[in-house]
Amino acid sequence: MEPFVVSALKYRPQRFEDVVGQESITKTLDNAIATDHLAQALLFCGPRGVGKTTCARILAKKINAKNDESADDNNFAFNIFELDAASNNSVDDIRNLIDQVRIPPQVGDYKVYIIDEVHMLSQAAFNAFLKTLEEPPLHAIFILATTEKYKIIPTILSRCQIYDFKRISVTDAKNYLQKIAKSEGVKAEEEALYLIAQKADGALRDALSIFDRIVSFSNETITAQHVSVNLSILDFDTYLHFTKDLIEGNIREVILSFDKILSKGFDGHHFIVGLAIHLRDLWMCRHKDTAELLEVGEATKKKFLEQSEKASLYFLEKAIALANACDLSFKSSKNQRLHVELCLMQIASVTDEKKKSKPYYIKPPAKIEQKQTITEEKQVVVKEKPVTVVEETAKAVEVDITVEQVPIPEHTELESPAKTDKQDDEKRIELNIKSKGVSGLSLSSIAIQKSIKANQPSSGKSIRDQQVGQERLESVWKKLFSRLESEGEYNLAALLNLDIPRLKNKTEIHLNFPNKTNKVELESEKGKVLEALGDELKNDLLTLVIQVNEEEQKNYIYTPKEKFEQLVKINPVVDDIRKEFDLDLN
Repeated sequence: MEPFVVSALKYRPQRFEDVVGQESITKTLDNAIATDHLAQALLFCGPRGVGKTTCARILAKKINAKNDESADDNNFAFNIFELDAASNNSVDDIRNLIDQVRIPPQVGDYKVYIIDEVHMLSQAAFNAFLKTLEEPPLHAIFILATTEKYKIIPTILSRCQIYDFKRISVTDAKNYLQKIAKSEGVKAEEEALYLIAQKADGALRDALSIFDRIVSFSNETITAQHVSVNLSILDFDTYLHFTKDLIEGNIREVILSFDKILSKGFDGHHFIVGLAIHLRDLWMCRHKDTAELLEVGEATKKKFLEQSEKASLYFLEKAIALANACDLSFKSSKNQRLHVELCLMQIASVTDEKKKSKPYYIKPPAKIEQKQTITEEKQVVVKEKPVTVVEETAKAVEVDITVEQVPIPEHTELESPAKTDKQDDEKRIELNIKSKGVSGLSLSSIAIQKSIKANQPSSGKSIRDQQVGQERLESVWKKLFSRLESEGEYNLAALLNLDIPRLKNKTEIHLNFPNKTNKVELESEKGKVLEALGDELKNDLLTLVIQVNEEEQKNYIYTPKEKFEQLVKINPVVDDIRKEFDLDLN
């Protein structure tokens, strides 16, 4: 029985063509060797398990074998030196390396020195290495590899040609795992390989280690369920079913499903992170261009597209924000299970459209043109007395009056003036009046409003003028303040809280503000306030009278001189101290 060799070593690339996900770097190095443009100091940096050391070894072998294609890899093994800086990071280790650099190679043209985890070198070791790295012998090439480039001193970085290795994409890792599974005779579901690739987080070495572990667990048949159980992660179908209940707003099923997930040993934090990723993928599916960003199999991608059509964009955006907020505050929560459950309840309660509160709005008076509709078949006789009263009042205040006449049914006959007057009493007469610059509290305006009310039928909308008391006004004022604060209009609520309203002349609401800025801000929102008060107090004649308290405004202390004068008023000894020590007020 042959000894088991882990896939990370067994399938380690031996050529640049076999390196996964680093095509730009491997092509650059290959061309540099072919054209003799290779630098003598190279720095390979990037995450773990992406091929830094592998590319360094391939490069070291290929440098000497470029002119001898038939040469064996072992022919130039003595020309390659590897140093692990994690355990050999002292000045003495670097000095021994420098002593070896002076000796030219016995076979081949170059000696290659690979220093792995170079960021672990001490400050003194870096300084000892500087001169040799800046002016190395012609036969020496240094390849430095690190996962933490920021820990390397700038003087070393400036002497190296830097190659940044990127993370392996999920698709590339999945394809490589599929190739290895086929080579090993292992049957693997596409979704299972995607889960392994996602769990590896861009490190191909980690993906191969997970692959070996799952193969041992599943007896050479890898399924998505095997991967989710072995790695303690939730598969795509679990999140699809869970999100279905969230979209439908079925809070009971959502809580029960979450309990089942916890009972299987899954962590609540990992669950909420996975849910946020799943919701993000659904949002990406809303457009065909962003749908290409999904790193899942075709079968799963089809399920994502179907579910994304059932969820609105507003729901997805709100759900992603809630899940992300839960993720950020999970560790600081004392009751973490309840924390996640509250988040799930909020997501399940999200409606398709934003709940908008009814805005306070007073419709401006529209310009009304005089019109009179009289047809040959339908005639109306308008009673003279009511119209005359309004017309006379209107003339006094220069207003326009429109009499809109309602036709009498065709079967009605106008036999006599008496009969016509009786019929007119049963008909509606609408008077549309537009005042020209008349104040709501002027005597002429009140006269017009009373005339309209007297001539308006009971079925029409009348002007409300219910009597208002100071106590009821204060009660409604506090109620309006609380309502605005709960709806998020904190600025307007703060303005209402500056003073207690005082009722004068039955309809005037007086307020005293400390400065003109507050007055201007409230006057811009006066319509909202008056409409809300009118609805609560059943009175449409209310007005706001805002005054600025000039004395209170002058009491503010700004300059050093004013502050000093105020202190002197409180304690005159302060002025004696100033004179004694000849102090300046600036």
